[in-house]
Amino acid sequence: MDIDEAVALTQDRLAEEGGTMGDLLGHFRNRISPVLVGDREWERILECAKSLPITMGALPFGFELPLHERRPEADFGASLASGTRTATFFTERARNDQTDETAKAITRLFRQMDAEDSPLREIVGPKLMLEYDIGSAQEGEDPLPGMFLRPGERPIIGASGQENDVSTVVDALVSCVGWERNEAERKHVERVYRAQPEDTRLDSFGVFPSRSRSIRLAIMGFKTQEELCAYLEDAGWPGQVSVVESVISRFRERASIVRSGANLDVQEAGVGPTLGLTLIVKQRYTKDSRYWLDGMTDWDPFLTALGHEDIVVPEKLRALAGWVSKPTTLFAKSGRYVMLRGIHHIKLVISETGLGKAKAYVFLVLSGAVSG
Repeated sequence: MDIDEAVALTQDRLAEEGGTMGDLLGHFRNRISPVLVGDREWERILECAKSLPITMGALPFGFELPLHERRPEADFGASLASGTRTATFFTERARNDQTDETAKAITRLFRQMDAEDSPLREIVGPKLMLEYDIGSAQEGEDPLPGMFLRPGERPIIGASGQENDVSTVVDALVSCVGWERNEAERKHVERVYRAQPEDTRLDSFGVFPSRSRSIRLAIMGFKTQEELCAYLEDAGWPGQVSVVESVISRFRERASIVRSGANLDVQEAGVGPTLGLTLIVKQRYTKDSRYWLDGMTDWDPFLTALGHEDIVVPEKLRALAGWVSKPTTLFAKSGRYVMLRGIHHIKLVISETGLGKAKAYVFLVLSGAVSG
């Protein structure tokens, strides 16, 4: 059974359970430390998840955890794919509720993916990731989620002349959230891509329709500190490269960094000042069937290195260290499931003076395709 078949089977079984993602998450409260997500903050996440179908549990979902904030808040993320039960849920919601802007945006995007000979589908495949600002949103706010696409079907590699692929993905995201095409923005995105060295990839594209307009680009695969810093200058990042060098050097002294990546926000005026730095301790490949499976100690050296940074809350770091677990068997009325839980990546946010924020992106994923 391949991954897509396993996901479809898991969605069918979760549908038998009935309910929402809020109902599903409710079963996991005792597995999530209150140091990372407090009770009040958990209720806000559940409120958001109640608007999502339970079938989304068949693809990775999880939390963005700000390790620099004392308050135990979190944002929520989930995945979905066109041509699935979950996609049908949003299509029907868009048809029946004209006020649901998220469902309308998802439906517009999937319509592009599902078109005959879709160039978008050839690049990114059928999947979409949503990121809901919950802990980071103001009380009473209900922002639309960030929307992310990953070129998993046809990777966008540096120095390979894939400007058309870059434009195809950007245009799809911009149009699905109702933004007008902006030529200055497109030119800056192309510059960021053209600056990429060989053997790096444009790993994801994102937009946040409720924030100031920008295109979030994640460029991964830099082999050395020098290569990354030269890239930032070539791409037009306006921050201080010396600050980035200082942060990377500290972590390299304490942990084995196999590759690194940069998150840039591209705007009409150029590349924004915020830099998200990702230091990779384990190389991940999207097509690998074990993509979501961490070794129990893979993250230990990096977490230890992170513990030397003054901005990080020690209690949160200790709680995060216990997040990665072996595959766990769960039982429900529709049968047996296996749950995987791990750390996908940790992002260091660079400000003008140094390391300003540290965020952990953790995931859970369920599979009902269990033999025996």
